[in-house]
Amino acid sequence: MSLANACLTCGACCASYRVSFYWGEATGAPEGYVPSELTESFHPHLLCMQGTNQKNPRCVALEGEIGQQVSCSIYANRPSPCREFSISENGSNPYCDKARAKYGLSQLIPVQEVA
Repeated sequence: MSLANACLTCGACCASYRVSFYWGEATGAPEGYVPSELTESFHPHLLCMQGTNQKNPRCVALEGEIGQQVSCSIYANRPSPCREFSISENGSNPYCDKARAKYGLSQLIPVQEVA
């Protein structure tokens, strides 16, 4: 599997961390794009994705089975923390590695694709 599509079979980050972001990213704000109905208040200036601010987080927008096949129901309108979260390549993102390990998934190692 190439790293380019590894996220489509993982989803561990979406079920491991709180996704908090500035309230202005939500549709309740003039330039917002994250559906407000999928968020909850976290702090006076921050929202978080529903389902992520609990002991066993799982983002409300995550669809599918972790480690098998997943997708984000609001991918085009996901908040900035999700846009900025990078896939780990040879340990480049320890948070990705930690989330994958939580679900028994191995660390990602790039595979040389043959042309």
